[in-house]
Amino acid sequence: MVLIGYPIGGVLGGMAVQSLLKGGGDWRSVFYFGAIATAVFIPLTLLFIPESIHWLTQKQPAGALEKINRTLGRMGHGPIAALPTISATARKRSIADIFSPGLVATTLIVTLAYFFHIMTFYFLLKWLPQIVSNMGFNPSAAAGVVKWTNLGGACGGATLGLLGLRFGMKPLTIGVMLLSTVMVIAVGHSPPDLQRLSWLCAGAGFCTNAAIVGMYSIFAQAYPTHVRAFGTGFAIGLGRGGSVLAPILAGYLFNAGYSVAAVATTMSFAALLAAGVLSLLKLKPDHTDVDWATKPTPELQGATPG
Repeated sequence: MVLIGYPIGGVLGGMAVQSLLKGGGDWRSVFYFGAIATAVFIPLTLLFIPESIHWLTQKQPAGALEKINRTLGRMGHGPIAALPTISATARKRSIADIFSPGLVATTLIVTLAYFFHIMTFYFLLKWLPQIVSNMGFNPSAAAGVVKWTNLGGACGGATLGLLGLRFGMKPLTIGVMLLSTVMVIAVGHSPPDLQRLSWLCAGAGFCTNAAIVGMYSIFAQAYPTHVRAFGTGFAIGLGRGGSVLAPILAGYLFNAGYSVAAVATTMSFAALLAAGVLSLLKLKPDHTDVDWATKPTPELQGATPG
């Protein structure tokens, strides 16, 4: 649900920008709007987003117990009277552990899988307006197709989240990566029919964004608490290189004379490659979160119940 904010924001932001430009604003007003929207959410985040219980129990900063109990209360659980005892070994753990023998393979796999899938995702996102224009449609029609792509992406992310309550996230993510390959190929082979193209792009957005949602969930499952933030940031940071490479590579292919169908097929294979890489990942059960209703998480074992 959190991650579908990206495509929903794309739709709402696009509508806001369209209104700004129609109202006489220039390109600078778009950036002013984005800056103001971001600034508004800084205090909201500080006030309403709680720190992770797992992090608080391990780092134990000042006021950690009160913050943990406040969050537990919001989640419908009773308070604890004292923090767990953290061993000296646990305190010495470092963010560099993502490159340790036990985690380096995980880091390599999730980073590459994200990198390759992002290539397919950003090819669709960045080249779609130009592809629609090249089919002979006006720019407003291209904006409509992009809107359908984002709406499909929001539905895909929410659907994968619901399925993740019942099925494993890894096979679900591999599945939508494979479907992403098929759908992007279908978009590339679409005739210049705006309605059909919109439906195909909605389907492609559904699959490609669902896979990104799955990857974020896998990041959280793949790393233990003390390196979860850094491991996720590292994989996303390097993986986003695919968002830079994809539009450039597609541009070279188009300039070389390849058709939309050929370029789309080529770029779709990145999602297929991502699925193959992700299939090599072995998720360790002790890295996943435990149901609060049945058992305390490892970080709270040793804490004194209230």
